[in-house]
Amino acid sequence: MKNSILIFIALFCAFNMVNAQSNAVPTTKSIEQKITNAVPGEGPIMEFESMVVDFGTIEQDSEPLRVLKFVNKGTSPLVITNARGSCGCTVPTWAKEPIMPGEESIIEIRYATNRLGAINKKVTITTNEGTEPHVISVIGDVFEKASQEGVPASKGTLGGGGK
Repeated sequence: MKNSILIFIALFCAFNMVNAQSNAVPTTKSIEQKITNAVPGEGPIMEFESMVVDFGTIEQDSEPLRVLKFVNKGTSPLVITNARGSCGCTVPTWAKEPIMPGEESIIEIRYATNRLGAINKKVTITTNEGTEPHVISVIGDVFEKASQEGVPASKGTLGGGGK
């Protein structure tokens, strides 16, 4: 009987220690997330002009750059912590400084236009807004560049008689 009571007390203490560790002192990041998510409409809010970057139908090796505009509609500075393409052929570039409330900015997206065929990629943007990243679709179609072969240069007149 004594053994079962001691085992029960030991299990109870172990459970409480494990539970206390999971509720340990919060990190700075978790505090920022709680503050950011505490009141809807407060904190940084990244709002895009469009969630799609459309290259359209373009010729091989044409202009690889498109610009995606956005504005911080929130009440505190917006910081882009990371932006990455779904593969190495899609490369985003973004401002490293904070975007103040009401301020507009851009993300440049470059696609390797030497690749032929349909473009169906994603760019994932992580910010200080919260835990969910923004996912931008990059679409379009790249067709083969027309050959540069033309009519050969003339070697005289059509009649074949030269002067």
